[in-house]
Amino acid sequence: MSKTPDRRPSYDELAALVVRQMATMEAQRQTIAQLEATVERLTARVAELERRQNRNSGNSSLLPSSDTFVRPDKTPAKSGRRRGRQPGAPGSGLAMVEVPDEVEHHVPAACGGCGKKLSATDSVGYTRRQVRDIPLVTVTVTEHRAHRCRCGGCGAVTSADMPEMVAGAPSSYGPNLRALAAYLLVFQHVPVERCPQLIADVTGARVSPGWVSSVLAEAAILVADSITLIRALLTLTHVLHVDETTTRIGARRRWLHVACTTTLTLLGLGERSRQGANSLGVLPQFRGVLVHDSLSLYNGYPHARHQLCGAHLVRELSAAAEDHPGQRWPAQIRWALAELNKQAIKARDSGLTEIPPERVRIYLQAFHRGIAVGLSLHPRTPGREQSQARNLLERLRDRAGDVLRFADFPGWVPFTNNTGERALRPVKTQVKISGCHQSEDGAAHWLTVRSYLDSARKHGLSAFEAIHRAFTSNLWMPPVALDA
Repeated sequence: MSKTPDRRPSYDELAALVVRQMATMEAQRQTIAQLEATVERLTARVAELERRQNRNSGNSSLLPSSDTFVRPDKTPAKSGRRRGRQPGAPGSGLAMVEVPDEVEHHVPAACGGCGKKLSATDSVGYTRRQVRDIPLVTVTVTEHRAHRCRCGGCGAVTSADMPEMVAGAPSSYGPNLRALAAYLLVFQHVPVERCPQLIADVTGARVSPGWVSSVLAEAAILVADSITLIRALLTLTHVLHVDETTTRIGARRRWLHVACTTTLTLLGLGERSRQGANSLGVLPQFRGVLVHDSLSLYNGYPHARHQLCGAHLVRELSAAAEDHPGQRWPAQIRWALAELNKQAIKARDSGLTEIPPERVRIYLQAFHRGIAVGLSLHPRTPGREQSQARNLLERLRDRAGDVLRFADFPGWVPFTNNTGERALRPVKTQVKISGCHQSEDGAAHWLTVRSYLDSARKHGLSAFEAIHRAFTSNLWMPPVALDA
């Protein structure tokens, strides 16, 4: 049997095969490109998630309390200091007073030798011990009787007026108890439901949660004149700290704003916008130096000069150093800022109005050269959205005057916005302990009273003394002085 010879494919068949293979290769190429894009996107996503996971209070604006959930290093750096009080640190023992309020004499009943009775007249010396304690508090009821008197001459009857602190109801609680309730609510963060129990246990007064809530509204009205003056003084001050954070009122998220100095505090609710910041009634007319983080809403005040918070910048530079471990510009800029702050402190302590040029030149050069190197390593990419490193570097470059203003005015313009951040912490504490406010009015009253108490405490008054003065017609008013 003869073998049939193999048939060679025709030109058209070969061409069709090549076309099919090219189509397959093109599909494979597109699939590979899609997979590469997916891998690139997921890689960037993983890097972003790792960056967020590694953020803490040292390299971001997170609160120090969030560091609790970060796994500590297995080999933490040791400072060489033992725990507890350090050698040479001043003591803080309870000192005895020269003139005690009361003295109790303890005399032995009989002689230890012969048994003869002894009295205080036989004393030849004594050993002193002093005990500090408070009397047990018990509510007392005082009845006020406003008499009507008839004149013996003309026969007219005249009635006496009740004191201002006495309410119009037949029975009410006095200013001491109302001040205590407001103090517990606003300064000690005691929840409304627990405040009546605490008052009842300590004083015996059986107040209700509704009465406690009404005291807060009354306190806000009583301190209104002081708040008005605080607002005016903040508007006219030279250096103003502003900051913002979130809070909740019922199920709604709200923004909380603060404007403060080292001597005054003003808190209020608003939106996360320029209109929200304006709700405090301070920023629209402010003409001094505004210390804040780099939130864009504060840029809308052209009449004010700005100081960007150095602590925020240092944390952002620390994050950039962690995200780009092979680049030295974050550490260089951070070092320059820290050293400039040290020089500003030295100049302030020496009574100088400016840092000597020979001290500041090297740090300014390091600052600007670090920015230039960073910008060369992080060029702009097409589109509006840029990397965090690029955004940080452009902000340092474009707003260098606002970053370094503290070095131009040592002792006057601060390096950080810590004053503003500290003013917001009590609000976070209130939410953690007592929960969120349930109404706009309740939150506004709480913030009003807190502003009054914080301002009074900055002038040396205790929180209870300040609120007690408000309830006893002796309202504390801030001194009219434009301190920074």
